Amino acid sequence: MSAVLPVLGAALSIRSIPAHRDWLLERQRDLEIQDFFRADLLDSDWRTTASEIRQMLVGHTGRLGIHGPFWGFTIDSHDPMIRQAVTKRLLQGLDAAEFLGATQMVIHSPFTTWDHNNLDLYPESRGNLVERVRATLAEVIARAEQSGCEIVIENIEDKDPRDRVRLAKALESPRVRVSLDTGHANYAHVSTGAPPVDYYVDAAGDMLAHVHLQDTDGFADRHWAPGEGNIRWPAVFRALGRLNSNPRLILELRNHDHVRAGAAYLKSLGLAE
Repeated sequence: MSAVLPVLGAALSIRSIPAHRDWLLERQRDLEIQDFFRADLLDSDWRTTASEIRQMLVGHTGRLGIHGPFWGFTIDSHDPMIRQAVTKRLLQGLDAAEFLGATQMVIHSPFTTWDHNNLDLYPESRGNLVERVRATLAEVIARAEQSGCEIVIENIEDKDPRDRVRLAKALESPRVRVSLDTGHANYAHVSTGAPPVDYYVDAAGDMLAHVHLQDTDGFADRHWAPGEGNIRWPAVFRALGRLNSNPRLILELRNHDHVRAGAAYLKSLGLAE
């Protein structure tokens, strides 16, 4: 691992940014805004919310991203009409990202636990999945390339950590890379027999551009602060230290009040600042 410790960032909302503003600015930490995955906000006056957030972040020069829409859909739908709706939602997310000046948007992987056991029943299934995703994301990726916003695909149920890496590469865009959620990976490891979390880092390699740091017990998607669950954090950070891609390390906790405690725990282990 590099002698220079990585600087942690956080995933926050318009309600929680003020409480952490000084902490963000003291090291110009990376920030992920978590308001613009909500369909109700995207279909209403989201610019007012975004303008308020921009005002809150005056003086912030860390890397800025958003979590894109994900509720109620998958990016590999078989139904062309549904794919059109998904494309529209993701373009709305990019609208918000551009307005904020964000340079990264998180979207969700289409791979399920069921896929792990069934996708290879038919030789054409994986290629067909890629083409469905390509049809859904073509306009989104073109827009991202034009605006300079990176799309990162986050593991959700992914049991094989290589699946979404192969998918991202197959989309053949420098603006498409992968995200790792440590808690999702730990759930997959404990509950479905996937590899441990550090294997997900190694599988992604320098395609890894974003990490959600959260702890779990491996049973549910807890979004606990690091130290509350059973993730082997030294192994995770050793794997991160082998990368050259400088991924954004974002504490994504269910309780935003615990962000600094989670950061302090990782600092106490000598893993991050």
